Amino acid sequence: MSNTKPGWGILATGWIAELFTQDLILSGMSVAAVGSRSSDKAEAFAARFGIPEAHGSYEDLVADPGVDIVYVATPHPMHARDALLAIEAGKHVLVEKPFTVNAAEAREVIDRAKEKNLVVLEAMWTRFLPHMERIRQIIADGTIGDLRSVAAEHRQALSSDPAHRLNAPELGGGALLDLGIYPVSFAWDLLGAPHRIEALARFGETGVDAEISILMEHAGGVTSSSVSALDCAGPNTAFVYGSKGRIEIDGTWYEPTSFRVRDQEGNLIEEFTETVPGRGMQFQALEMERLVREGTNSSIMPIEDTLAIMEALDKIRDKIGLKYPGEV
Repeated sequence: MSNTKPGWGILATGWIAELFTQDLILSGMSVAAVGSRSSDKAEAFAARFGIPEAHGSYEDLVADPGVDIVYVATPHPMHARDALLAIEAGKHVLVEKPFTVNAAEAREVIDRAKEKNLVVLEAMWTRFLPHMERIRQIIADGTIGDLRSVAAEHRQALSSDPAHRLNAPELGGGALLDLGIYPVSFAWDLLGAPHRIEALARFGETGVDAEISILMEHAGGVTSSSVSALDCAGPNTAFVYGSKGRIEIDGTWYEPTSFRVRDQEGNLIEEFTETVPGRGMQFQALEMERLVREGTNSSIMPIEDTLAIMEALDKIRDKIGLKYPGEV
């Protein structure tokens, strides 16, 4: 790496890139450069966050010698292309979720990173949050007994503009890739890979999935269920049920939040509350820096999980008959 602190390069300057950069700076990490297809946007972003280098192309960003890790924050269909661009330049890569549009793209990125001996990680930031770390420990300790089921929802009332990327099939729009991936990854985290998947969807006027319901069966007959929608808001809570009790995760469950552990009679066993600086996106960045230092795979978000989840999302799309433009 270029110095004791790895230098981060921010690839793209949209809303999610702003939030991530804020948390990097808040946590004392080093943001070395930002890149955009527009020099003006790159320079404005750099000025806002005090970033020393602004590049008017992604190629210049990944070639910057001060950049060790590239954060890819472009729209879904560009993730694979931009991750590969950084990998070919010898940079480690943190890729926004969904990792890619489909499993074939994910496999290409992962294989190339392995060939180049580089770290690549999916930015599924929820897995790295303190409340999720504690929930995994509670389950491992057997506090709620044998797991029975997991339920989560992710409903938002988002833009109805047909031109918005969320409503554009060619940009991977729809509820599944933007919202549904959260509860799918959540269930995977707690229950492991499913061996059966069922799905139903309601489609919007532009052809994207506006709402999707997913039911998965995991080892031992344990089930997970979720509903995700982009045109109706919800409390966005989640529940983990066991033979001895349950975990009630407050809204918004995929962001820093609180939860309660109760026994079968509803008696309170534990209440978790913890204030997190910023939005909480720094925890995935800290994990990424650790992986780069140690040259290891994440135990929290293994790259094998990322690929398997993309394969599951492909299966879900097959179930509901959803193809993106250009797919065979």
